[in-house]
Amino acid sequence: MNWQLPRLAPGEDFPPASQALPALSPFPGLLAAGGRLDADTLERAYRRGIFPWFSPGEPILWWSTDPRMVLRPEQLRVTRSLKQSARRFVRNPAVRLRIDSAFAHVMQQCGAQRADAGTWITPGMLSAYSALHARGLAHSFELWEGESLRAGLYGVCIGRMFFGESMFTTVADGSKTLLMALCGFCLREGIDLIDCQQQTDYLAQMGAAPIARETFLRHVEESTSLPAVQGWHYDQAMYLTDCARWL
Repeated sequence: MNWQLPRLAPGEDFPPASQALPALSPFPGLLAAGGRLDADTLERAYRRGIFPWFSPGEPILWWSTDPRMVLRPEQLRVTRSLKQSARRFVRNPAVRLRIDSAFAHVMQQCGAQRADAGTWITPGMLSAYSALHARGLAHSFELWEGESLRAGLYGVCIGRMFFGESMFTTVADGSKTLLMALCGFCLREGIDLIDCQQQTDYLAQMGAAPIARETFLRHVEESTSLPAVQGWHYDQAMYLTDCARWL
């Protein structure tokens, strides 16, 4: 079968997400190639349930997978060992949980941790998402020990919809503790769905589950039209309050 993939000129609009390559194709969920990788294009893509994912040397590739992996914050699975790790972090006076104090550094560390297997966090990606961060649309959750960044995750938030992108850790349960922080934050701010993009065993173990793309796109349209979150700051006291149900 001949699968047709649209080639976008810089600034050209995306085709409907429903036109992404189907499950039986070589690249399920692939929607288009080309276009421009900048803050305007990224914002337009996320509002339509589309995300970029490509390796160095490849053209810009845009995806909208079906089904879509999502995590409902209240359904986060917290194991006994994770609960113990989270409590240990909070009790350590050298550890601090922060938001947006080192966004670019978090992205760089996410890329570095995947360098051996190949990473999609290219210099162009870093530049585009940093521009989104400057607009207040991309955010990082961070776990610091003293002056060292031990774990981080980042994503895009438009209205009341959070689109998770990547995470890293150099300590046991560091990124899981931040995922717990993100879920608690989302519950407080009225964000009831976190986009996880693709299905993985790790995400399933944390409580994520697939939903139909059509359902996901309806939710994205509704949630991104809501007022933006204003309180992008964080500390240990907020963590204890937000995550009390799991601790």
